Amino acid sequence: MNILTISCSLNPNSRSRMLSRFAVDRLTEAGVVASLIDLQDHPLPMCDAGVSYNHPSVEILSTAIQQAHAVVLGVPIYNYYANAAVKNLIELTGESWNGKIVGFLCAAGGQGSYMSVMNLANSLMLDFRCLIVPRFVYATKNDFADGQITSDKIKNRITELTTTTAMLAEAVGGRLPS
Repeated sequence: MNILTISCSLNPNSRSRMLSRFAVDRLTEAGVVASLIDLQDHPLPMCDAGVSYNHPSVEILSTAIQQAHAVVLGVPIYNYYANAAVKNLIELTGESWNGKIVGFLCAAGGQGSYMSVMNLANSLMLDFRCLIVPRFVYATKNDFADGQITSDKIKNRITELTTTTAMLAEAVGGRLPS
């Protein structure tokens, strides 16, 4: 089983990247083949419904998503919504999401955006028949200090998310019918 975690922040001091790294560590400790892709390392063009699909990073990311049994998205929350980079990623890699199990790790400034990934989750479910892991992580700035996750509650939720994601991927053989 291969679970891909994608850090979708373009901020060098990203808290969602910290969540993503922690998730990959938990998966690896559980004996799951886990990998991390950081969108900072794969600059993407804006989706233009044309030549942007031919960009080399789009091919790399599409292949990685397609080969994964499940994908966990580390997403920063800006202005009550998942950041534009994750939406752009999904638009550019489209069909590679078909039948994927998808989990969310969210980092936001405060509690007010708790439901912010639901539009993205709904789109993945309806457009690509993804199964969304119902146990997602929502961390605020108060859950971090000195570049580390300090909240035991958030660490436990990440462990629950990764365990549930791996269990679901195993149960469906890594792919849902699309």
